[in-house]
Amino acid sequence: MNISDALPTSKESTASERLAALIADYKPLPGIPDEFIGPDGRPRDYWLRYLNSLTDLGADDIGRRFATADRHIHDSGVSYRSYGDTRERTWPLSHLPLLIEANEWREIAAGIEQRAELMERIVADIYGEGALIAAGDLPAAAVTGSADFLHPLHGVTPPGGRFLHFYAADLGRGPDGRWWVLGDRAQAPSGAGYALANRLVLSRAFPALYRDMNVERLAPFFQAFRYGLTSLAERSDPRICLWTPGPLNETYFEQAYLARYLGFILVEGGDLTVRDGKVHVRTIAGLKRADVIWRRIDGDFADPLELNSQSRLGVAGLVEAVREGGVMLANALGSGVLEAPVMMSFMPKLCRKLLGEELRLPNIATWWCGQQKERASVIADLDDLAIGGAFGNPVLRFPQNQPVIAGLLNADEKARLIDAIGERGIDYVGQEVVNLSTTPVWNDDRLTPRPFVLRVYAARTENGWTIMPGGFCRISDRADARAVSMGGGVQSADVWVLADKPVEMITLLPSNETARIRRLMGNLPSRAADNLFWLGRYLERVEATLRLIRCLAGRMINTDAETGTTAWTVSKVIALLVAWHAAPKSAASNPLALCAVALHSEESYGSALSLVRDARRAASVIRERLSADTWRLIGELDQMLGVDQKPLLSEAEAYDRADLALRAIAALSGLAQENMNRGAGWRLFDIGRRVERAINSCRFARQFAGPTAPSDDLEVLLDLADSQITYRSRYLMGVGLSTVRDMVMLDPFNPRSVAFQLERLDDHLQNLPVLSDDGMPEKPRRQIVKLVAEVTTAVAAELDTDKILSFEKRLLDLAEAIAARYFLQGPHSARADRWSGLA
Repeated sequence: MNISDALPTSKESTASERLAALIADYKPLPGIPDEFIGPDGRPRDYWLRYLNSLTDLGADDIGRRFATADRHIHDSGVSYRSYGDTRERTWPLSHLPLLIEANEWREIAAGIEQRAELMERIVADIYGEGALIAAGDLPAAAVTGSADFLHPLHGVTPPGGRFLHFYAADLGRGPDGRWWVLGDRAQAPSGAGYALANRLVLSRAFPALYRDMNVERLAPFFQAFRYGLTSLAERSDPRICLWTPGPLNETYFEQAYLARYLGFILVEGGDLTVRDGKVHVRTIAGLKRADVIWRRIDGDFADPLELNSQSRLGVAGLVEAVREGGVMLANALGSGVLEAPVMMSFMPKLCRKLLGEELRLPNIATWWCGQQKERASVIADLDDLAIGGAFGNPVLRFPQNQPVIAGLLNADEKARLIDAIGERGIDYVGQEVVNLSTTPVWNDDRLTPRPFVLRVYAARTENGWTIMPGGFCRISDRADARAVSMGGGVQSADVWVLADKPVEMITLLPSNETARIRRLMGNLPSRAADNLFWLGRYLERVEATLRLIRCLAGRMINTDAETGTTAWTVSKVIALLVAWHAAPKSAASNPLALCAVALHSEESYGSALSLVRDARRAASVIRERLSADTWRLIGELDQMLGVDQKPLLSEAEAYDRADLALRAIAALSGLAQENMNRGAGWRLFDIGRRVERAINSCRFARQFAGPTAPSDDLEVLLDLADSQITYRSRYLMGVGLSTVRDMVMLDPFNPRSVAFQLERLDDHLQNLPVLSDDGMPEKPRRQIVKLVAEVTTAVAAELDTDKILSFEKRLLDLAEAIAARYFLQGPHSARADRWSGLA
């Protein structure tokens, strides 16, 4: 029976009938362990309880809730990249969670805790005493052959004496029903933020079901991890940073998400600098000490001086700062050596050696071909094994870190593989081929078994290791996926660990008793300031371009563009769009084609679409500082301008599209004015908008308010300055050159005038941090004071295009001065100086 016939159509269909249909239609894979079907061949009780509650909702309600979850993912911008992607992909969340009951979870947690401690002892010995290598328990080549073994860190003990603070293991259920470790993640484990995002999405979509199933909360784990990092610092109120490779990284969303959730500062390598053996963050208030850094970049890229000299992600001098104890890194540099597949072949022996016990969670069976006996065994049993790079290196022509099933190779490939193993066995491991167990996914209103891998996390605290009650689950879209070949087409599922009793509600928000009242977020990193400033400028450029397009389309609708003064005015609008590179010069002869290009072109870097994408790129770097509504509106603006790119638009189509996009811009401006906290970040964002608006107003005035400007030109200028209504209510006569110039350039009461922008800029710069409290104004402040005075004392009748151009040039100089003072300055970043003396 097809489940689609049983679920939604019949009003008489009961929940029990729908549940029975789901069960009857479920076909587990032969010989493969399944999370839904127990060893006795019957559905597990907790899955029945979950599905019973789910089917009670009814098919229509289930569909609405699934749609709500998908919409929440899209609206909140949960995304990722696959390697090589130029654009982000929407996060693929499975609608059903992976369920694990309490007793089974306790076994998993105990095994992960044991393995985390074992990893700590191994890496401490590798970079310390070296007893394991000296005793022959761990071959030296198995360590030094890894690119993640960082020799400059040998002999360096991290502050506090601990190397690992965040560890993860990938698990799969083996043929015997036991959980097996498929891989270790000790360098910079990813996925915890996505696990948190998955939880928030599903718990909102099914709040009653989530509560009734007694699902263990994730907040206590992250709370313990945060407290653990805080305890590592020397100061009581430390500055903790999350070090990201940058917005092009595959999991950048997760890094920004975790930084916001945990209250850490998201930094890139360019935000950090080493001074006097300590690491500092470049902020708009000068250099500020970074006490603890949770790194998400590979250790080899961390310092271009002593490690990878080609790295553009690292911080020069970081290794020396670590040696001197000037910064705490989590995890310690060099811990990635533990991830090499070769290490798995020694784990059982090392566990007995270091902990005096057997592994609670066994490895996938692994043999290192760097040993003669194991190499001969692997070659003899080649058809039954998967062959992988011992240190993550590629095998034959296959991708890096992707083992291959030897039995699936042709004769020539197999012969070349045997030759490669024989010639340099140190680079290869043989591993048992393990079929992954399956879990149900919701597919076209039915349950379908799909293979999965579960990543479980451990965090170090003051009281030892704590285990996340859940994890990051990846589900393959192929029924025959193996642990070694799970690649594209992966979904992610929330992981529900089901407690034996109701679970206490816990949040990361501080209690009234422990909260320290704070009204500002602290010092703004220079990189964040830079991108907030440019986000404001890009959005203002989008608005100016859209106003020009709407003005052009409106003139073509309401007037005859072929004759009289209007044709001259239209040609000026077209010339400005071409000069701004919103459209190529070749499109100038056809205004309707020009409108289409200026709106939707991906090639013209001044088009509305290109500018919106520039704004989105700037926003992506500071995603942790933007509200979900702001990010969603920018995404909607991108979609609005990026679809249906017709080569030719009608006048009405061009007008309506520009007008609709301008409404989205107005919504963004409203969010910034009404929802953004009035800290330094908001000021830099608004400074970007005000500078760009003032520059654009000067350009509009030079173009349309020349000494012989006709009334049509002045009307266009009032339209572009959004001042028609104010002008008509103030002046009963028609448009005049002096009155229009005054309103657009000099009127401090008009929110679109140059004078108004300068007053706001003066206020912002006066309230931003200074590097020195010597009472001397900094360069941007000196420039704005002079410019405000000159514009305030100017007279509209005496303004000419040369004077307006001088204002425009000085605004551009002001923008440069702001960048030089507040944004990244490389080695020239200044410290904040504090003067003291007699008053």
